[in-house]
Amino acid sequence: MPAHRRHRSLAEKQKAYRVRQAAARLAELEAKGLPALPRLPSMPGTARWKAMTQAALSLLETMLAEMETYRDERSEEWRDGEKGMAFDEAVDQVREAEGCVAAIC
Repeated sequence: MPAHRRHRSLAEKQKAYRVRQAAARLAELEAKGLPALPRLPSMPGTARWKAMTQAALSLLETMLAEMETYRDERSEEWRDGEKGMAFDEAVDQVREAEGCVAAIC
């Protein structure tokens, strides 16, 4: 006995796959607490670039907040040690990158 087909054609099967993938990406962003990505290709150049800059700034802010929380959860010995100092340098670099991106806006 043949298996029951969910989709009438390959085109419908591909469309269902794309819908599932888009839903999975959105769920992943929501799980991380990030906003949905804008539909950039449909915007004119300047507006698209401004939206991209805002998205980059939002990601850097989230990254910086997570890094600071991570550092605060570590012991005083870790923060004062080699790894802590190297991590502080990385945090400073992210903070600098955030400032550079903010200057573009």
